[in-house]
Amino acid sequence: MKFGVVIFPGSNCDRDMQYTLENDLNKEVIMLWHKDKDLSMFSTNDCIVLPGGFSYGDYLRCGAIARFSPMMQSVIEFANKGGKVLGVCNGFQILCESGLLPGVLLQNKNQKFICNNVFIKNKNSGALKIPIAHGEGRFYADNDTLDSLEKNNQIIFSYCNEVGEIEQQYNPNGTLRNIAGISNNFGNVFGMMPHPERATNYQLQNTDGIKVFEILGLN
Repeated sequence: MKFGVVIFPGSNCDRDMQYTLENDLNKEVIMLWHKDKDLSMFSTNDCIVLPGGFSYGDYLRCGAIARFSPMMQSVIEFANKGGKVLGVCNGFQILCESGLLPGVLLQNKNQKFICNNVFIKNKNSGALKIPIAHGEGRFYADNDTLDSLEKNNQIIFSYCNEVGEIEQQYNPNGTLRNIAGISNNFGNVFGMMPHPERATNYQLQNTDGIKVFEILGLN
């Protein structure tokens, strides 16, 4: 599996993601410019990553302008053919804006930018310590959509405490049902607010991010 990392104006986690994939996961990485469109070098066994940052300055809504970039048109086609796509933080916002994932990311409940280590878990994992850094990470959708996400096991990560208890008090941004990340119906598009690429190196004394890539089948 090789990876393509899209660079938008305002992306600031693209090199972090590249470093993690190349050095900590030993993957081939191709950097992709937002004005380009060619994804012919990737097969549906590969993965395109939309990194964190402030694409196009986060004007209008976070991810709203990036959704119309030439590269995103190709990413949407790639995903619709079954290719894997991962959006982290701003990338998650772009995936929701593009319709590849349901729901929307709203301003944090406390109306402040949050930068901190939090704990998240998957139904098959224990608690993982992963950093967050966002001002608009509060996932919102109507109750029917939320019920559907739960029924179809599309909630891939939930905020929890260090022992894996999923309670409202461990919810850092007011997101509904403690949702930290979701997938699409077909399980090939993933979006999450926490930054796994910032937790993959022993020098940072945290490698839980590697487990995130393993859970998503991107290792």
